[in-house]
Amino acid sequence: MPLGFFEAKSDSSLFLYHTSTITAFILVYVDDIIFMGNSTSHLSIIISRLQDNFPLKDLGQLHYFLGVEASRSSDGLFLSQSQYIQDLLIRADMQYSKPLNSPVSTSSSLSRYDGDSLSDPFLYRNIVGALQYLTLTRPELAFAVNRACQFMHGPTSTHWVAVKRILRYLRHTPHHGLVFRPSASLTLEAYSDADWAGCPDDRRSSTGYCIFLGNNLVSWNSKKKHVVARSSIESEFQALAHATAELCWFQSLLSELRISSIHPPTLWCDNIGATFLSANLVFHSRTKHIEIDLLFVREKVAKKSLLIQYVPTHDQIADIFTKVLYHIGSFFSVTSSRDIRNRNDAIGATIFDHVPQHLRFMCKDFIHLECLIIGSIQHNVFEVRHFCGDRALVTFVKKVLLLFDMESGGCVVELGLELLN
Repeated sequence: MPLGFFEAKSDSSLFLYHTSTITAFILVYVDDIIFMGNSTSHLSIIISRLQDNFPLKDLGQLHYFLGVEASRSSDGLFLSQSQYIQDLLIRADMQYSKPLNSPVSTSSSLSRYDGDSLSDPFLYRNIVGALQYLTLTRPELAFAVNRACQFMHGPTSTHWVAVKRILRYLRHTPHHGLVFRPSASLTLEAYSDADWAGCPDDRRSSTGYCIFLGNNLVSWNSKKKHVVARSSIESEFQALAHATAELCWFQSLLSELRISSIHPPTLWCDNIGATFLSANLVFHSRTKHIEIDLLFVREKVAKKSLLIQYVPTHDQIADIFTKVLYHIGSFFSVTSSRDIRNRNDAIGATIFDHVPQHLRFMCKDFIHLECLIIGSIQHNVFEVRHFCGDRALVTFVKKVLLLFDMESGGCVVELGLELLN
């Protein structure tokens, strides 16, 4: 039945319709369909033509789709899964449990050897499987649920206690969700992070990332690596590569939706060595085992289709996807306000007054400034010389050589020698 729609290349369940005046989208999952467009009359015609050929029921404005509740207000579109949470608590017989304000205990880490084996692991697997679907609207659960999934093959009593803690947290926050607000900017920004050798059993790393479209959080991921990383830079750069791949997919999707941005996506990383490696054109013996990720990311950076920048650890949003945080509330405050890079603390250094704005808005103190300069030095070497002067340049290069030489695999040493010459 010709309706003028074509299948999107980035998502086989999405169908697009574009003319000079009308734009429409159809999102299909089995027998559930969402219609979107800028012309109500055109959408009515499409629904009418489909009803002539298929038994189709029009449910009106979007309010419920695949367990996700959608509600509109003057503030934007709010997505939640409160009814799904209530059903899950009843299934686990936890509807009257004592609420907790965090999904993960900060006092201990889980191991496969903790506790006694469960006599019937069915309930554990059933509940954890259901929790995975809940992360669609609850990004703060991604790390806790991913960690619980790692013990599906042999859950123990300790693992079940950890899962019950997640449920008790849901008992405390059944109505939390995601808010999508209108945004003046449609630029993509991403944060990536890694917890090097964080697993006590096999010392594999956990990686995570989150992506914002304007001010709205649109994608996130928490995952344990399949191989052991030999250095923190390796694990951080693997996280960078995963986030870069997701950004490429989003760029492709937005292109098909005919949404463009004049600025390339920005990927924020709190590892200075990994940040510099993305722009360094020289290979080293210590980076040969991650050359595929290096080439993939460097190609995007060289084409100026991706900008990688340093962000201080205390402003790293992706931390919540890789490790246990003491204050989960900081994640909500950061993701809701998006003010983490608008701080302009007075640091009392004359040199700071001459720092370009694109470096200054990320700095908390002079040490962070030094790291930022080293991280973006490949592109700003003349600018750095201009506002730093020889003495300041020598001082901060020496500091960074001492702090980051071992981790960066020699990259900073070469950089320092180049600048000092």
